[in-house]
Amino acid sequence: MIPLKDENPTKNFPVFTLLFLALNVIVFIYGVNLPVHPSVLYADYALIPYQLVHSPVTAYPTLYTSMFLHAGIGHLGGNMLYLWIFGNNIEDVLGKFRFILFYFVCGTIAALGHIATDMDSQIPMVGASGAISGILGAYLILFPFARIKTFIFLGFFWTIARVPAIVLLLIWIGLQIWNSAATGAGETAWFAHIGGFVAGILLILPFKNIRPAF
Repeated sequence: MIPLKDENPTKNFPVFTLLFLALNVIVFIYGVNLPVHPSVLYADYALIPYQLVHSPVTAYPTLYTSMFLHAGIGHLGGNMLYLWIFGNNIEDVLGKFRFILFYFVCGTIAALGHIATDMDSQIPMVGASGAISGILGAYLILFPFARIKTFIFLGFFWTIARVPAIVLLLIWIGLQIWNSAATGAGETAWFAHIGGFVAGILLILPFKNIRPAF
């Protein structure tokens, strides 16, 4: 199941959803145009659990820089698709300042969830998946019955259907839980997806109801 578009209009232009999307794309294009393999960026900007646990002060910035790195075009494309479909509505509800804060808080909690599964891991963690998972959790709470145009492929059969968000997102998180149980932490940060999703569910209503002083 691949979401294509939601039928959930917004009132305001999604400035920071587009900005986050653009930054991720720009960083990816920069990486693939380096004279060496783009993975060289991982040494300084990816999140490595072992380094954060043992050198938290120096490694702390990688909690955030890692959110703008991606391992390939498929990784980037999937994340940006979900960010665009679901992020604009969450930004519309929260407003600009709270949306930025929500994005990074969910991304941070997601990363810590991944680290907790293997604190000695030396495998670099990259991608916006954790923060975007928080957006998905928030969308589930705020718009459970919004219709999502979804590409469904079952063997030789495919179709495009209008699927309620609650169905699509519960299937999505179910797959993350299934994969985490089947493969463990591994090279894909399944627990970051789960942690971000749970953070989004728990934090969206407090964030929505908090009014910033400026």
